[in-house]
Amino acid sequence: MEKVFEILRFVAVLVAAGLLGNWFLSEVRRAKARREPWYKPYLTIPGIMVLIAVFIPLVYWMYMKVAR
Repeated sequence: MEKVFEILRFVAVLVAAGLLGNWFLSEVRRAKARREPWYKPYLTIPGIMVLIAVFIPLVYWMYMKVAR
């Protein structure tokens, strides 16, 4: 039964990542169609969420490296 819950957690994370990626990609396409600057999609809600998802593990890794 534990294995089922672990698989469900993995599936939930993958679905959330897929939805966020699709949402961000639609913002990128919209910005390109409007000929906006390259950084404009990163200033939207999905863009900020993507940046957080990238930088939180990086900051954590750097903190753990220094804390040793």
